[in-house]
Amino acid sequence: MFAVIRTGGKQYRVAPDMVLKVEKLDVQAGNTVTFTDVLAVGDDSGVTIGKPTVHGASVTATVVAQDRLAKIIIFKKRRRQNSRRKNGHRQHVTVLRVAEINAA
Repeated sequence: MFAVIRTGGKQYRVAPDMVLKVEKLDVQAGNTVTFTDVLAVGDDSGVTIGKPTVHGASVTATVVAQDRLAKIIIFKKRRRQNSRRKNGHRQHVTVLRVAEINAA
């Protein structure tokens, strides 16, 4: 069984016991979070696509950790101007483990 959920402006295809990193959610590690914004649900018998969401479907996940991704370096240089700028950024993410998918 799988589901397509929407969170943080992105869409993710999830399955039970899957670990994924999503945009930061304001939830402590160890707590559970429920996503009701389910766009599609599928299994061996077929796929149910929502209009725009599947009515009554939800995905429950456990928060494993609040983490940060690898550093991205932003380097800008203007040639022959003796001008350069270096900057870095680490995006905050929430690590989730999908517990179950409830289809209506």
